[in-house]
Amino acid sequence: MLLVEGEIEGVVTAIERVWRDERRLSEATIAQYRFYFLRFLEHCRKSRLRPRTQLTHAGATRFGRRYVRGSPDRVETVSVARTAVKRAAEALRSLGETVPRWASRRPEDHRDAPILREYAVYLRQHGRSQKTLTNHLWHLDHLLKLLQRRRRTLRGIRLEDIDALIEERRRHCSLRTLVDVCHVVRSFLRFLHISGRLKLDLAQSIRAPVRTIHRPPRALPWQAVQRILRGIKRTSVQGRRDYAMLLMMCTYGCGAGELIRLRCRDINWQGQKLQLVRPKTGNEILLPLLPAVARAVADYLRHGRPTRMSTEAVFVRLLPPYVPLSSASAVRHCLQRHAQRAGVTAAFLGSHALRHTHACRQMQIGTSTKLIGDILGHRDPESTSAYLRVSIEHLRRLALPVPR
Repeated sequence: MLLVEGEIEGVVTAIERVWRDERRLSEATIAQYRFYFLRFLEHCRKSRLRPRTQLTHAGATRFGRRYVRGSPDRVETVSVARTAVKRAAEALRSLGETVPRWASRRPEDHRDAPILREYAVYLRQHGRSQKTLTNHLWHLDHLLKLLQRRRRTLRGIRLEDIDALIEERRRHCSLRTLVDVCHVVRSFLRFLHISGRLKLDLAQSIRAPVRTIHRPPRALPWQAVQRILRGIKRTSVQGRRDYAMLLMMCTYGCGAGELIRLRCRDINWQGQKLQLVRPKTGNEILLPLLPAVARAVADYLRHGRPTRMSTEAVFVRLLPPYVPLSSASAVRHCLQRHAQRAGVTAAFLGSHALRHTHACRQMQIGTSTKLIGDILGHRDPESTSAYLRVSIEHLRRLALPVPR
């Protein structure tokens, strides 16, 4: 079917139909994409290229640069032309066509470097979990990139390189994450010294930052949560999705990890049950599917979520490719955006804010700590205490009188 001579118009019409069915693009945007895609096909014909093989990031970039260079006013950009080709490729894939994988050039990833593979074996021998191992490799990837930019080898690493890494990560990480970076680098340097790659044990010279102040309370007032939910406009696709996500988080106390892993088969509509999986422990939590949540999720599935999808994830990106949300940052940005519109401010507005809020709300209405821990998926009551410590009014009742 793809781009056969004499069938181009039919293929372009089918692509436009996909764009309209997905309800993500305006008519003006569709017209613009159609314009660029037709120019892309003309470019392939003149250059004697097969359009199927050029539906890649590199092929679309070459077309965009040539089109902009040949444009008399040079107003259009390569990015817009490339995006049009990418959207057309995604539409063709949803129509069942075999299209090359769209892959842009990414920065070099050092997590598969031989030294880090050896370090991973070292961590496993010392009983470290896979989650800890992944965390170590993530931080060490930044260290190896910094050394590469400085043209330094691991054998020639200096303390000034570690200082530069910490200063660089400080601009992107929280204080808690920065402490983790120091612990990871200290462990890695100790491994380099033990394995004979470093003559000096530099690990002894690394000191992690000290957290001298307590973190601000993460829980929001319940009235603020209600104001955020009421302020979401549920007439758009984004509004339907965001409302369903935030309502689930404040109703069940689920975190971003449980939300982005939720699959359509996890919702039992007939039995009115909802199954969540804790990402840390893998425990399955069976919860009642409350009517308000059921209506919000159903509204999003019927009128917001794209119909042509290869994933079972309930919550997906707003723009193609329609893949599951990949990290907690997407949920955090969603909460912060709607909180700002509702005029709600807080010292902490991360993806866990609604989880803390749910726990404190349950405590205020008299729910037992054991039941709160079960809902949150905690095995240890000590884990639940971290969520309940911000219930200031309840803590005041436990305060002892000041001795005279």
